[in-house]
Amino acid sequence: MKGRKKMEKKKFYMTTAIAYTSGKPHIGNTYEIVLADSIARFKRQQGYDVFFQTGTDEHGQKIELKAGEAGITPKEFVDNVASEIKRIWDLMNTSYDKFIRTTDADHEKQVQKIFKKLYEQGDIYKGHYEGMYCTPCESFFTESQLVDGKCPDCGREVQPAKEEAYFFKMSKYADRLIEHINTHPEFIQPVSRKNEMMNNFLLPGLQDLCVSRTSFKWGIPVSFDDRHVVYVWLDALTNYITGIGYDCGGESAEQFKKNWPADLHLIGKDIIRFHTIYWPIFLMALDLPLPRQVFGHPWLLQGDGKMSKSKGNVLYADDLAEFFGVDAVRYFVLHEMPFENDGVISWELMVERLNSDLANTLGNLVNRTISMSNKYFGGVVADKGAAEPVDEELKALALETPKKAAEKMDGLRVADAITEIFALFKRCNKYIDETMPWALAKDEAKKDRLSTVLYNLVEGISIGASLLEAFMPETSGKILAQLHAEKRSLEDMETWGHYVSGSKVTEKPEILFVRQDLNEVLAKVEELYGQPEEEKPEEPVIDIEAKPEITFDDFEKLQFQVGEIIACEEVKKSRKLLCSQVKIGSQVKQIVSGIKSHYSAEEMVGKKVLVLVNLKPAKLAGVLSEGMLLCAEDADGVLSLMVPEKEMPAGAEVC
Repeated sequence: MKGRKKMEKKKFYMTTAIAYTSGKPHIGNTYEIVLADSIARFKRQQGYDVFFQTGTDEHGQKIELKAGEAGITPKEFVDNVASEIKRIWDLMNTSYDKFIRTTDADHEKQVQKIFKKLYEQGDIYKGHYEGMYCTPCESFFTESQLVDGKCPDCGREVQPAKEEAYFFKMSKYADRLIEHINTHPEFIQPVSRKNEMMNNFLLPGLQDLCVSRTSFKWGIPVSFDDRHVVYVWLDALTNYITGIGYDCGGESAEQFKKNWPADLHLIGKDIIRFHTIYWPIFLMALDLPLPRQVFGHPWLLQGDGKMSKSKGNVLYADDLAEFFGVDAVRYFVLHEMPFENDGVISWELMVERLNSDLANTLGNLVNRTISMSNKYFGGVVADKGAAEPVDEELKALALETPKKAAEKMDGLRVADAITEIFALFKRCNKYIDETMPWALAKDEAKKDRLSTVLYNLVEGISIGASLLEAFMPETSGKILAQLHAEKRSLEDMETWGHYVSGSKVTEKPEILFVRQDLNEVLAKVEELYGQPEEEKPEEPVIDIEAKPEITFDDFEKLQFQVGEIIACEEVKKSRKLLCSQVKIGSQVKQIVSGIKSHYSAEEMVGKKVLVLVNLKPAKLAGVLSEGMLLCAEDADGVLSLMVPEKEMPAGAEVC
């Protein structure tokens, strides 16, 4: 019995946000499922019993409208889109354990039971809602929450709406949630997301949440009042428990008892409010433990962030995979995304990474190692024990890499983990240059040394390829198959020499990644997407009235520095002002700026900006401001923060 207990795996339950079935997911949507898959695969390597759930969110007014435009029923519409989403998730080789749909009968039944339970215990009550409604976001807003009269989340037009609705008493649980967040610093990650939720929503006070609608029918009916359908968030969020067998009547499945609470909810930063405020409060009302961690990942933007087929910058995973292969796409979206800030993807960047990292660093390393093994030893790789000091650095790095990668993955720093693995591949390439096998081959007396060098290379590559499985599973398998090596467990990577001496590599190595010509790729892109928009011959210019000239002595009185915004919140009772905490060197200054209609408090956090730091402090709307953020303004009054072109530390002088 003692031995059996030691063999039991520790559970790890993780979810992605469920994809909304309004249309085909682009590469930014697909990034999340690939990110989640890499985490799930690595956790399995670490010995966890992983349950990985994803799926689709299929109810709401937007779906009802789109189905009407298409001339089909909402169910037919979501069936088509859900099938397409699942096809792309499968194409990207994601190893989810369950794909839940919110139109699944068991989910709908449980949502009705949950709604009724919360109503009967007094957490939900009936009332009326009147406000400005954004159909794409399916959200109500008050006039004060609008930005230039438009939705503060997506910037689209809103319409006045009034209807009978059921509401959830959010404020009842607010203090308890604040305490949980304060006592569980790991609950919301990255930390900047936690600060946004606390400062912008929880601390100012929560309003009761609308949880039903009567203005459309495509939703789960409220069981005791069929004029109402359950509103999107109470429906969608509960998938995380219904998908593993939760029953609010006390008949939950063993899978739920085993896996809940979730160890990780992986979601986009745009929906972190719903997952770190609404969702935990729903769980508190159901007397369920909260998930251990919610990670709000940044966005993967296409080019300038604006999607337009005519520009060729709407990128879909299946199109990219057709050009570059699935694993190349997986590598790019995982490796190029920072931990907190948005990443950018383009055809040009894809080609650059494919050629430099995949074809050259990795593909060429594997190819020439196998080719040399065949050329000099008929493919037999044997450790002859002819060691030299130069070997030790390679061995040390190879044995250290799994630990470094695991450390990065434990912090969800997936891009950094991949960087550690590719550092090993780069070290193997350097080892070839240091040992010069082609020179050793000319001296018969150094045959054992040559054999040992090639063994060391194969051993190092085998470790790297085994680690690569979580991120590029097909490539990992291909490399190990060509080396005739077994995939290593993390435990096996703690010691050197697991590759069986005397094994034989493949006779004909497969080219893992073919270098691409950028011009040829762009020509194919043009053929696929059509002609790009013609560029305007000239950028617009703006002439403004000149101010009086100043002397250099006058200019020298102004002190400009680079600042990093570490926190930002809206100024109460102001429709224009944001209050930023700006790190400048070792100081933090509070600066109030009239840019609320151009930037949200959320997107300000983490930006490097140019600051006039020695402006005399003044109060704006009753809030002290200790400087000025520099902006440019176009003819339409649109503001753009001035930011340093290159990475600069907070406090760098602008001169």
